[in-house]
Amino acid sequence: MRAARPVLGVTCCTRVLGPEFAQAVANRYVTAAMKWGDVAALLVPALPELMTAAEVAPRLDGLLLTGSPSNMEPARYGQGDVPDAEGPFDPARDRMTADMIRAMLDLSRPVVGVCRGFQEINVAFGGSLRRDTSANPDLLAHHAPAEATFDEMFAHEHEVALTPGGLLAHGLSRECLRVNSVHFQGVGRLGEGLSIEARAPDGVVEAVSARVNNAPVLAVQWHPEWRTADNPDSQAFFRLLGQALRGELAAS
Repeated sequence: MRAARPVLGVTCCTRVLGPEFAQAVANRYVTAAMKWGDVAALLVPALPELMTAAEVAPRLDGLLLTGSPSNMEPARYGQGDVPDAEGPFDPARDRMTADMIRAMLDLSRPVVGVCRGFQEINVAFGGSLRRDTSANPDLLAHHAPAEATFDEMFAHEHEVALTPGGLLAHGLSRECLRVNSVHFQGVGRLGEGLSIEARAPDGVVEAVSARVNNAPVLAVQWHPEWRTADNPDSQAFFRLLGQALRGELAAS
């Protein structure tokens, strides 16, 4: 009989569904993690007024912070008075994920982030965000033009250089990757204790890692869950997630 697989918590967002609010996460995050990471999964709703992270975290072996159409509220990283901040925002998710990151790491359990989740991890470690990664003429365009279709948006790509000796460079056996780029925000000030795992050619940080209480933290700004079946590097990323949940991810 097969041993029980580790259980991954997958964060939800607050979304509008017709006339109602709903807890939602795109299937691609859940299916990529379950298939390529070989884990079971439970959804973690963004309902901090009805449950606490302390209730949920002990029941999980790891946490995946997903991407989202919403942005973090700038007040979360000390810029609440900035006039150019653009939504949509999801304050319930902001609060729930911040509490979940803290609770999981207090229990020495791994945390993995994708896109918004990458940004949430940077902020949780005391970092800040910049909101000009698609508009600054000194940077690559990190998001497709506004008129792009959904598929064209994810086809917008650039290369990233992996840090030699890092978790990604070791786990993927690569020096560089070509990744999709679907973000308006990115790292401003790097969070304390985070190591840079990858950079874009313009210097923008694209992946980070850390160890807290011997628990691995790994996050990427791109979307490895997008058409994972067609991308061996993305499959390898989710295998790293599975290894993290099994306690098999060695320190870099």
